[in-house]
Amino acid sequence: MNNILDQQHQSYSRELTVDFFKSVYSYMFLALVISGGVAYYVGGNAAIFDSYFVKPEGGLSPLFYVVLFTPFVLSMIIQWAYNRLSMIMLTTLYITYAAFMGLMLSVVFLTFSMQSIAITFFVSAGAFGGMAIMGYTTKTDLTKFGSLLYMVFIGMFLAIIVNIFMKSDMLDFVISIVGVFVFTGLTAYWMQQLKTAAQDTLLSSVERQKLALVGGMTLYILFINLFLTLLRLVGSRD
Repeated sequence: MNNILDQQHQSYSRELTVDFFKSVYSYMFLALVISGGVAYYVGGNAAIFDSYFVKPEGGLSPLFYVVLFTPFVLSMIIQWAYNRLSMIMLTTLYITYAAFMGLMLSVVFLTFSMQSIAITFFVSAGAFGGMAIMGYTTKTDLTKFGSLLYMVFIGMFLAIIVNIFMKSDMLDFVISIVGVFVFTGLTAYWMQQLKTAAQDTLLSSVERQKLALVGGMTLYILFINLFLTLLRLVGSRD
C-alpha cells in the first residue's frame, strides 16, 4: 500500500514539475519575443531610434535614461512583491518590463551587424540550454556555487563601473570572459533552484504560477546577459 502511495506521489510530483517548467519557459519565451520585436522595430531604423532617444541639438534625451533604469526597477518590484501582487498585475508588469528591455536592447541593432547578432543568439541559446540541462539533472548541490558566482558578479559589476572611466579594452575583455562563466554558471544554479520549487506539492496553483513567472524572468535575464556578453566578445560592429 505504501509503495502504491509513493508511486502516486512521485507521478503527481513529476506532472507538477513538467507543468511548472512549461510555464517557466513560456514566460521566458514571451519576454524574448516582446523584447526582440521592440528592439528590432526601434533599433532597426536609426531614424526611429533618434526620434525617441536623441535630442534635436544632439546628445541623448532624458527618455533614454528613463528607459535605461526602468527595467531594473520593474524587475525589483516583480521579484520582491510577487507574493502580494495579483496574477494579472504581475503579468502586466512583466510584459511592461519586457517591452522596456526591448527599448534598451535596441542599441544592439544600431551597433552590431545582423549576422553577428543572429549567430551570437544561437550560440547563446546552445550554451544556455546545455547549462540548463546540467543544472536540472545534476545531483550536486549548487547552492554554494551560486553564492560564489553572485560574489563574482558583484565584483564584475563594480569593474564595469570603474571601466566606464578607465575605458580599458583589456579590462573590458576580461569582464566579458568572466561574464560568460558567471551567467552560464548561474543558469545551472537557478535551474536547480527552480526544480526544487517545481517539486513542492504544497504550493497552491496561484503560487506556482507566480513562481513560474519569476523563474521565467530570471532565466530571461540570464540569457540576455549571456547574449550581450558573447556579443561584446565576438560580435562584428557595423
